[in-house]
Parts: sequence; structure tokens; C-alpha cells
Amino acid sequence: MLGVAVSTAVPAVGAICSWVEAGNGAIATQSWVNPYLGIDGLTLLRSGLPAQEVLEKLVAEDPGRDVRQLGIVDNNGSAAAYTGSNCVTWAGHIVGDGFCVQGNMLVGAETISSMAASASATVDLDLPERLMLALEAAQKAGGDKRGKQSAALRVFNVEAYPWLDLRVDEHKEPVAELRRVFEVAVKQLLPFTAGMPTRANPLGAIAPETTAMLMKSPASR
Repeated sequence: MLGVAVSTAVPAVGAICSWVEAGNGAIATQSWVNPYLGIDGLTLLRSGLPAQEVLEKLVAEDPGRDVRQLGIVDNNGSAAAYTGSNCVTWAGHIVGDGFCVQGNMLVGAETISSMAASASATVDLDLPERLMLALEAAQKAGGDKRGKQSAALRVFNVEAYPWLDLRVDEHKEPVAELRRVFEVAVKQLLPFTAGMPTRANPLGAIAPETTAMLMKSPASR
């Protein structure tokens, strides 16, 4: 699995920051966002370049590099990150084993270190839960110094469509709301996703108990 979790004090962060492709890589483009860093970055990863080389090429070719922030994890688990010299403080990043965390306009460095500590301590959990926990750790440690507005979680597994793609686009407590939606999705969406058509099995295989559950009203599940 490959994925991105993100939260910020502008609306609909998941629509512009998170770029993921199954079997290829995950990219978070942050600070004064350039979506083409995600779009072009996935193309470069697809060509076989590792995360660090992709990052170096993207940064070198972006005239706005000083206000950009970028995190990349490739399909081999190699990670790379960059923080431009003119990103709004506090800004920084940490590259770990199979992950990277980064942020800008933060209350302080503890937001980043808490995310990294969470990612390192949860390697035995599924990626969606690991990402959710890292986001919660970041929020608890301070998060965005401007406040809170949106959050998103985007994960791909082995198919070309998302395994999980959740967004809270405008909310007073976006990370807490994302957790609420996430828990509903774990019980009601993921069992359906697991049985959807695949390249290997175009018919899919929705479990009877999942069908029975989804035939009920949401309040009755």
C-alpha cells in the first residue's frame, strides 16, 4: 500500500496535495502547492527513477522551489523530502524508513517529530491506520499555527483505483472528523472495496454479509 495523509488551514486539501498511484509511489506537494510536482513526479517514478532522483529533478526544474515542500515514497519504500528556504516557519521534514513527514506554517518542530515517532512505532499496523495515527499525533502536537480547516487520507493498494480516499473539506475539527469518517469506512466501505472487480477478477466477489449490510439503511448497519 501507498498513501498520503494531510491536514491544513485551507479548504479541500486532499484535492491538491495528495498524489498516489498503485505500484508506483506516493507524493505530497505542500506549502505553496504546485500540483504538477505530484503529476510529473508520478510520471518520473513510473519511468523507474527512485524517490530521491525524482525529488531532485522536480526541485531543479521548479522556479518556485524556494516556497515548495515535497515528500515522496516510491514503490520500493525509498523516501525523500524537501523544504524550500522560503517556506513559512515553522517548516521542515523528516525522512524515515518507508515514510517521510513534512509541514509548514506549523506551531513548531514537535508537530513533525510526533508524526515521525508515530510512523516509526506503528509498523505492524495497516497503512491507513498508521497514516491516521500520524495525522492525529501531528494535530495533538500543535499542527498548523493558523488553525484547522481540512484533512484527507488517500491510500492505494494493488488496483488502479483507491483502496481508501476520504476527505473532510471544511470543519472546525477536521482530523477528529476524518477519524470518525474513517471508522465508518473501515466497517462499511472497506469490506465492499475488498470485493470490487479487479484486473484479475472482473466480476469481483462481494461477500454475502457485506451485501446484506449495505442493503440496510446507514443508521441500521
